Amino acid sequence: MRILYSLLLSSVLLVPAARAQTAPTNSDSAKVVAQPALAKREKPSFIPFPIMFSQPETGLGYGLAVLPVWRFGADTLSRKSNARLIAWRTQKNQSLVQLAHNIFTPGEQFLITGELSYYYNFPINYYGFGPNTSRDDKSVIEYKVLIFNERVLRQVQRNVFVGLQYRRTELRDVAVNANIDQGSPAEQPSLLLQRPAREYQQGTTVSGLGPSLLYDGRDNILSTYKGNYLEMAALFNGSPLGSNYRFSRYLLDARHFRPLDKDNKTILATQLVGQFHTGTVPFRELANIGGEKILRGYYEGRYRDRQMVSAQAEVRRALFWRFNGVLFGSVGQVGDNIGELGNNDLKVTGGAGLRFKFNRQDRLNIRIDYGYGRDGSSGLYFSIGEAF
Repeated sequence: MRILYSLLLSSVLLVPAARAQTAPTNSDSAKVVAQPALAKREKPSFIPFPIMFSQPETGLGYGLAVLPVWRFGADTLSRKSNARLIAWRTQKNQSLVQLAHNIFTPGEQFLITGELSYYYNFPINYYGFGPNTSRDDKSVIEYKVLIFNERVLRQVQRNVFVGLQYRRTELRDVAVNANIDQGSPAEQPSLLLQRPAREYQQGTTVSGLGPSLLYDGRDNILSTYKGNYLEMAALFNGSPLGSNYRFSRYLLDARHFRPLDKDNKTILATQLVGQFHTGTVPFRELANIGGEKILRGYYEGRYRDRQMVSAQAEVRRALFWRFNGVLFGSVGQVGDNIGELGNNDLKVTGGAGLRFKFNRQDRLNIRIDYGYGRDGSSGLYFSIGEAF
């Protein structure tokens, strides 16, 4: 497992070297020209459609999505912007309304990304925190949470953006239930009750502001064939911003994409993610692994703690018509301090998936993934867009 971990880390850490070899690429054309190519102004693509999905965290869900894709102006070297408006409900009585966006202004002078999400009566499984939690300790908790996250970046060099990020979460109406698994030896109190009472008895506000540095050389942000992505950011949460908790968060996200053939039918994609905290961090703000993006196969939040690092790799292959296939593997760990992240009990998952090109022009995919975890856990994920 350590060998796999090292290989994945080495692959994504090649980003700085590979970046120097990556030329600006037009997501709609295989050729790059010296001057912006002027074309007829494109009309925004608004594609509303009903959705159905299944995830271990939600069970079967249904709702409606609107996925606009557009470009400002007629400069085809500027990448397209996109947004996602989704409303859904699940068989576990979870509800979500979310607006997410990635906006490139004309000439890519600014990049504006963020989300506004509201989770209503959202029950989840809670296993405690730390790298050695047991599935037998599962309890069910539920809450309402509003998330506002916005980042405004200015391009200072080709594909290099700097700016500020603001994030605010409002957690309310936390309900803590006993372990309800059938077949459990006995009902037991939730491990959440072992944390400070304020985290589950009162409303919690977390509010933070911090700098963000981004290199984004991907040819297409919806489904990348080639290019690199490197994000380094920090958030400083504290009472001057209205936060009930004072802590700092540091984020690293490095990705590398390259075709393995001349016609872009086979793509290798790798990612390294790290999230690190100092200060007093409430349970929902802890770094975690699992879910439909990081370590698919583990329940989202199956392992959570103050520090986290994970790496994953995918091989994406065109199959026929609008269908693509994917093989993926990932490895990661959480811990109270950075020294715990390299212990022998690394979390490992692997799996396969299918992609359907819902919007061929803009390479917007609908994906189905099946992931399997080292401890026998598994998950089937139906989602929109690539995992990374």
